[in-house]
Amino acid sequence: MTHATDPVARARARLDAAGVQYQLVEHDPAYTAADEAAAAGRDLPETAKTLVLVDRDQFELAVIPASRRLDLARARRVLGASRHLRLATEEETAERFGQFEVGALPPFAADAVPEVIDTRLLYHDTVLCAAGDHRHSVVLDPRELFRLAEPRVADICEHDASDHRFSDVPRI
Repeated sequence: MTHATDPVARARARLDAAGVQYQLVEHDPAYTAADEAAAAGRDLPETAKTLVLVDRDQFELAVIPASRRLDLARARRVLGASRHLRLATEEETAERFGQFEVGALPPFAADAVPEVIDTRLLYHDTVLCAAGDHRHSVVLDPRELFRLAEPRVADICEHDASDHRFSDVPRI
């Protein structure tokens, strides 16, 4: 597979060009963020999942911990999106980000930059991210994601009883 068609090579090239320190992890095929975390031996809260959102014909990316669910209303407010904001279908994701396997979109690819990253990911020394296919992941410092993408940082996940420390997080 050439560099142009190899999704992992594309993701690594972006990290290398930006001078990011990272570890590439090869694992058994994983098709959900939870499976990816288990295959790589990581905890769910320190595993990032990249979500593709659509607002009419505009694509937006959000990155949240694998242990959480996106709160669309919060994401809508943070992104200034319309009431039409929704999760993209697999077909839409494949069409827009066809250079990566569906469900393995890295949050640091040059052509797939997140607009918003959930605050909770900042509380970890490292995070596990998809690397472009279902057999590879990347472990990196979450601050590098922020440096590469320059996204908004906000609380965009559904809340539960353990979220008391996020109740005073300013909405960006």
